[in-house]
Amino acid sequence: MDAFWAGITLGFSLILAIGSQNAFVLKQGLKQQYVFSVCAVCALSDAILIILGVYGMATILSLAPQFSLYAKYFGVTFLFIYGAKNLRSAIWHSGSSLIGEGADNLSFTKVILTCLAFTWLNPHVYLDTVLLIGSISTSYAGQQLFFTLGAVMASFIFFFMLGFGAKLLTPIFSKPIYWRVLDGIIGVFMFFIAYKLMLLEI
Repeated sequence: MDAFWAGITLGFSLILAIGSQNAFVLKQGLKQQYVFSVCAVCALSDAILIILGVYGMATILSLAPQFSLYAKYFGVTFLFIYGAKNLRSAIWHSGSSLIGEGADNLSFTKVILTCLAFTWLNPHVYLDTVLLIGSISTSYAGQQLFFTLGAVMASFIFFFMLGFGAKLLTPIFSKPIYWRVLDGIIGVFMFFIAYKLMLLEI
């Protein structure tokens, strides 16, 4: 059980850091649009990365550092594009749309692809979730399964709480002006994360 609690504690400590993926899940939760699917994609993606980290991906990445470098530049480009999209929505949005009816509502396919991009094009996912969890798991020889289960459980609990808990804020975001404020905050935040990634040494 020590390995399990170590995994779940580490998982929460990493995932609780504010990130572009979390911001996207929050926004989908507020819009009440494909919430379950978005949460499931994020949690399952994390589970795959954690398993890869614990059972060997950390070693592969250490032998192929160019993988992280490519992921970094893809991630920076994606964050800049998404940030610009949100800032444009904040400035030019008509303000007539309510929750679930926003002009930027995407199709199911586009929502899932965007969600996957936030996860798999983010080099922090590989540097933190894969490499860090993978390396720490080596301290629990023979107990990696319990360590992995703990870290995976942390992801599932967090994403579903974030996605469905956002519904509690629905009364506030029934006013269109707050959607513009949220778009502006997310847009600026995306640019900030992209800038930090550009400075990141890989």
